[in-house]
Amino acid sequence: MIEHMVLLKFYQETTEEQKDELIRRTLLLKNVIPGIVDIQQGVNFSNRSQGFEMGLTVRFEDRTSLENYGPHPAHQEVFSYLKEIGLKDSIIVDFEI
Repeated sequence: MIEHMVLLKFYQETTEEQKDELIRRTLLLKNVIPGIVDIQQGVNFSNRSQGFEMGLTVRFEDRTSLENYGPHPAHQEVFSYLKEIGLKDSIIVDFEI
């Protein structure tokens, strides 16, 4: 299995409603994209986050599922929305579990 972790930082103009909508759209990907075993996303509450405000974890069956996730049209729609609402920075880590 593969664990895909993403940390997100937004511009100050991004609203809480937009962040909530991002989470809603992201969680729906489990029902659309093959190979997703589990998906979780939430707003950070730690003061150790270096300004990153949201975390995402996606567990995939295998590397092929991860490779198919990125270009999948449903993921691209969510990613476009993320950029539209004000993605400032991100960190992505993938590892086998």
